[in-house]
Amino acid sequence: MIDLYYAGTPNGHKITLFLEEAGLPYQLHRVNIGKGEQFTPEFLAIAPNNKIPAIVDHQPVDGGAPVNLFESGAILLYLAEKSGKFLSAELRERTATLQWLFWQMGGFGPMLGQNHHFNHFAPQPVPYAIERFQVETQRLYGVLNSQLEKKPWIAGEHYSIADMAIWPWVNSHERQRINLADYTAVRNWFERIRIRPATQRALALAHV
Repeated sequence: MIDLYYAGTPNGHKITLFLEEAGLPYQLHRVNIGKGEQFTPEFLAIAPNNKIPAIVDHQPVDGGAPVNLFESGAILLYLAEKSGKFLSAELRERTATLQWLFWQMGGFGPMLGQNHHFNHFAPQPVPYAIERFQVETQRLYGVLNSQLEKKPWIAGEHYSIADMAIWPWVNSHERQRINLADYTAVRNWFERIRIRPATQRALALAHV
């Protein structure tokens, strides 16, 4: 059994997308980040960076003590290796998957997160910051669109943890002032993932 510490954010959705697709048994523990529950000693013992998601795997493959893990990209990689799903063993596709996973973790997520902040949460408008992160958001969508014009999935021929990492951020495109009609390949990819039953189950958890 896997304990998932979760909130209905893009990073939280990454892990429910994987768990629902892979069919791994898990128990959801909601962390109310609005009330500061991510700062409790109990949560910090699992996730010292006080961010969701985090997991505790009570049945690691080595048969040893439970494994605590934070950082959504690291969790996706761990679960893919544990289950043997959504990460190809073939060298080139595996390498491409990890490359795009790290692209999301290092750029797409952080830049879009800043876009969200300065457009929706900053206590006063900061025009320079709004423009800076909007331009970078558009550039990153262009990079993603170019890749998806060449491949059916972000890393090649198979749905992977790279797609699962990127999709939840694209799901918030309207909050980023992005019109997917301007990125046709991204829009088509987005819709194919949106209608997957596992995606629907994962998104529904945010509203339970």
